[in-house]
Amino acid sequence: MAKEYVDINTLKYLLYQVHALDDLFGFERYEGHDRPSMDMFLDAIKDFADRDLFPFFKEMDDDPAGFDNGEVRVHEQVAVMMKKGGEMGVICGPLDYDQGGLQIPFMVHTAATYILDAANNHLPGYATLTLGAAELIVHFANQNLKDTYVPNMLLGAWGGTMCLTEPQAGSSLSDITTKATLTDEGYYKISGQKIFISGGDYQYVENIVHLVLARIDGAPEGTKGISLFVVPKNRVETDGSLVGNDVKTLSDFEKMGQRGFATTHLGFGDSDDCQGWLVGEANQGLKYMFLMMNDARIGVGRGAAAIAMAAYQASLQYAKERAQGRKISETGKKDPGEDQCLIIEHPDVRRMLFLQKAIAEGSLSLILLAAKYHDLQRSVSDHSEKEKYQLLLEIITPMVKTYPAEAGALAVSNGLQVLGGYGFCSDFILQQYYRDIRIFSIYEGTTGIQSQDLLGRKVLMNNGKALQLLIEEIGTTIAVASDYKDLQEWAATLKGKLTMIHEVLVYLKTFANKENYERYLSDANLFMEFLSYVVIGWNWLEMAYVAKQALDNKDAAYSEAFYESKIHTMKFYFKYELTKTNALAETLMHKEVLTQKMEKEFLV
Repeated sequence: MAKEYVDINTLKYLLYQVHALDDLFGFERYEGHDRPSMDMFLDAIKDFADRDLFPFFKEMDDDPAGFDNGEVRVHEQVAVMMKKGGEMGVICGPLDYDQGGLQIPFMVHTAATYILDAANNHLPGYATLTLGAAELIVHFANQNLKDTYVPNMLLGAWGGTMCLTEPQAGSSLSDITTKATLTDEGYYKISGQKIFISGGDYQYVENIVHLVLARIDGAPEGTKGISLFVVPKNRVETDGSLVGNDVKTLSDFEKMGQRGFATTHLGFGDSDDCQGWLVGEANQGLKYMFLMMNDARIGVGRGAAAIAMAAYQASLQYAKERAQGRKISETGKKDPGEDQCLIIEHPDVRRMLFLQKAIAEGSLSLILLAAKYHDLQRSVSDHSEKEKYQLLLEIITPMVKTYPAEAGALAVSNGLQVLGGYGFCSDFILQQYYRDIRIFSIYEGTTGIQSQDLLGRKVLMNNGKALQLLIEEIGTTIAVASDYKDLQEWAATLKGKLTMIHEVLVYLKTFANKENYERYLSDANLFMEFLSYVVIGWNWLEMAYVAKQALDNKDAAYSEAFYESKIHTMKFYFKYELTKTNALAETLMHKEVLTQKMEKEFLV
């Protein structure tokens, strides 16, 4: 195992200096908090992660969740995660005071759960899914459901899940068939199956509260007829006791990664005795669930960014300790008589490490930016400002979910390469990070789904207003960075990419304008990659100009080497990653259409 899994200095640099967390404390919502109290919270989370998460990371992979005699068995640290998660505010943190929460900024909660994810990505999901389920109940359910379920969920005594996917429907939620039948007693009888339910069953909580999408008898077809229900594993009797609610675990999926995080197949109502309670209004379930799904998509990006960081830390440690080969001399030859050098001195190894650093830290900045927009849209009072931050959050969320997962997998792959043959061996942790991160591009909607959401909905929404706001934000950073002579070249490069975005969209929109939407969306995943490179480039330029400002002001918060490394990594990203937009733009605007099914069929 590596000695470290996260860079706390970079995390706090991004929180305070780049994304200006202190500004949030000026809003009424967060006036009860300040930097010292938030630092204490984050330091406590780091201590918890050091003690109770990181040491068990490999062990949970070696001894994965399992299914036996109708029950899921998980590692005993899940009990610690839920208990401490409840005590420390991991579960309740972002909720309002009157909802039982700590009302801390979502930025801080995101930073805290990022630390936990980096330490052991198998554990935090049990707590954060419980928070998401509790948040749905708090926002949309009646008072009785809130009183019955939320307190125990926030304590970590009960777990929570979101149940969307079904065996025959997959990601196509309009095709779900789980049924809800109203009874004379006011509850609904639930029947159906759900698959890929993370944290769907385990032995260390007294109850698990499932938020289930189902179709009421006679409801409209498609997504318009979907409702949301609270369906506990054990229902609560009038005396407070628990009784089984005909929710059966049919299996636990055996996975190639995240093996310590239970992923279940659930059956509801096999004995015709599964009771569920409607959340909010009938046929509004998908609308309600998107509150949890959008936060969950940020959480997926956060988890992938954390794994990329942990893998980078492990690769960096290895490169600083492993001696192999010799540096090439000025004559172009190696002297076999010289001592071997550390592999971190080899340019190609340094290239791979800088790639990991650029992706991991760029992803973290993007995640915190999304959390900042989340906080601002909840805090500002002006309607136009609230709309601005909501639209900005909407348009970056598909990238927040996708870039850390896709680029993160590339980063971890490069980390494995740094270790050479040892990277492929189970004695070293890189292979586990590689297996773990692969699921993140599938969680909460695959890359293809996120890409179609970005190009098909978010780019077009409000007549392109969200994208225009994003471009204006990027333009503000370009203008500030241009004040520094050393950064003018890089600012100009990014400005050119904004022109490229316009050119690509003018071309693609010709198909949308002709209602040829399949052609418009056929390369949506490439557009996702293209726009993500630009957005991460923006984040890196911002990190660089803040670092340059700190150097000019002789800011002693971090070392000179720390600040200079941010500027250097920005340059690396612009040279090695941002330039990929050129090829992507060429492909996006190419006249050939090769992936749509045509009258003349070509073998695939």
